[in-house]
Amino acid sequence: MLIEQSQIEAWLREDIGHHDVTNDVPGETTGRLVAKQDGVAAGLDAAAAVFEYLDVSVTERVEDGTRVSAGDELLAVAGTASDLLRGERVAANLVGHASGIATTTRRAVDAAREVREEVAVAATRKTTPGLRGIEKRAVAAGGGDTHRLTLSHMVLVKENHVAELGMAEAVSRCVDRVSFATKVECEVETPADATRAADAGADIVLLDNMSPAETANAVDLLDGAAQVEASGGITHEDVPAYAETGVDVISMGALTHSADQLDLSFRTG
Repeated sequence: MLIEQSQIEAWLREDIGHHDVTNDVPGETTGRLVAKQDGVAAGLDAAAAVFEYLDVSVTERVEDGTRVSAGDELLAVAGTASDLLRGERVAANLVGHASGIATTTRRAVDAAREVREEVAVAATRKTTPGLRGIEKRAVAAGGGDTHRLTLSHMVLVKENHVAELGMAEAVSRCVDRVSFATKVECEVETPADATRAADAGADIVLLDNMSPAETANAVDLLDGAAQVEASGGITHEDVPAYAETGVDVISMGALTHSADQLDLSFRTG
């Protein structure tokens, strides 16, 4: 992933400030980023970009998506002590955050695949402003689907659009305006509305905040007329029950907005 130089500069400026006495350390040194708990590695390219911006050499020990154990070395660096120390917290934070997302995603994917191999587990747009690229790539590293990256990648007619225009008008208006290659999805709150959305032209129907029983009913009513996505407050414990319903996709905002950081340690020398 290409990390914009301006983004790296903003990260470092936020952490270093204007008068860094703490890291005014002479000489050359080495360092390594080490996992303190088991998980799935992600965000290493972003960490490498930070160190390389500071002219610190980087060697990645594992690839994104690799399962790691406590004690495993994720990357090694070498350079001037002051530059290495100025980059280490930003780099460690990025990797810890991304690896936490990858780890929680892998857990959800494993839970779903134990029930049905073909069901996808996807993220949502509930991402941290400025970090969407890193967070979405972390979902992919964990085996999940990134869903739409921006509003332009797919049309999703949500409850506010329906409130403004009505379901049939909201869906048909989008169908008339998109490229032939762009899918239109419609969010619904009842099984009966799922068939209405498909009849209006939706390629995908999102079943929002429905129980597993309601979800299974909607899947039966649609009978293949559209792809089906289950979403809304789904937890890791719920994933097997939703996978059993026959949906094509289980989307979880919690993959990005509620994942714990993977605990890491940066050690020099």
